[in-house]
Amino acid sequence: MTSRMFRPARVAVVSVFMALALATLAGCSFQEEEKVWEISGGIFGTTYHINVVLPEDEQRLQTLAKGIESTLDQVDNAMSTWKPDSELSQLNSLRDQSEWIELSPALFEVIRRSVEIAELTGGAFDVTIGPVVNLWGFGPKARPEQIPSDDELNTVLGGTGWEHLEFDELASAIRSEKPQYIDLSGIAKGYGVDAVARYLDSEGVGAYLVEVGGEVRTNGRKPDGTAWRLAIEQPIEQGRAVNSVVALDAQAMATSGDYRNYYESNGQRYSHTIDPETGKPIGHRLASVTVIAEDCMTADALATGFNVMGFDKAMGLATRENIPAFFIVRGDNGFETHQTPAFSSYLVQ
Repeated sequence: MTSRMFRPARVAVVSVFMALALATLAGCSFQEEEKVWEISGGIFGTTYHINVVLPEDEQRLQTLAKGIESTLDQVDNAMSTWKPDSELSQLNSLRDQSEWIELSPALFEVIRRSVEIAELTGGAFDVTIGPVVNLWGFGPKARPEQIPSDDELNTVLGGTGWEHLEFDELASAIRSEKPQYIDLSGIAKGYGVDAVARYLDSEGVGAYLVEVGGEVRTNGRKPDGTAWRLAIEQPIEQGRAVNSVVALDAQAMATSGDYRNYYESNGQRYSHTIDPETGKPIGHRLASVTVIAEDCMTADALATGFNVMGFDKAMGLATRENIPAFFIVRGDNGFETHQTPAFSSYLVQ
């Protein structure tokens, strides 16, 4: 279950996971009838911070807090691989997936969108890579006592592949001739952000910033009329520092990096991001990539896919597709930053 709290935030600072931080909203003077309120708690093994612009109304804030908690719990119960009784875990446990399996609309939507991103990225984003993620110890199973051998990786990789998934749009059903173990960790958090945004829309909240584990979606503006300002974090392993700041009005933003979730074995560093082609953790010089999109599910998946691809391929694809993307690359003399033309208009610092 999630936990929740809310408080007034005349100067709102949202703490983030991985590579995002809300830049300090300094010098803001809000009208008395309208404030920024923060509702926060825990979900998906991380935290959430929801900023809403509303007049002071404790009952309404309590209602929103409960609704946000319920919305995120529904996503977790549908898409978690850490919960054995989740809808996704039940799907993954089926030894025969060759017949049509009807899914909830939410789970069907996320898996279907995952395959669309897989097609766009040439398979760099592949949710069927779950068994390999588990083999490396980044899933629900414990870390392996020894690093997987090439033979083990090849055997497990042979059973994966997003191209095996088939969809029945009318029935919200899925099937695969080869049974698949699906891991939505690269997209479900973004979907959770979108789900909360839709809930707030339905409740008539016109201005908000939704952040779940570092993935963000905004709508409207702060009470002083300015856009929400967010920081792109410097990809350092110890402490936190800001690399750049962007301003968002009604967009979503997600970052994928290799500098937080990793482990070391025999002096070798292993990132949690797995390349579906090799079955091994990525090892290139791209430290983090940030993507802006209309919805956070898309931004989340694209950021993960671009991180797998590496800077050159991802920059080329994002530029061709007019996708706002920001890259931080490890250079010989420190970090180097690059952005697509579509990203430049969002930068304010």
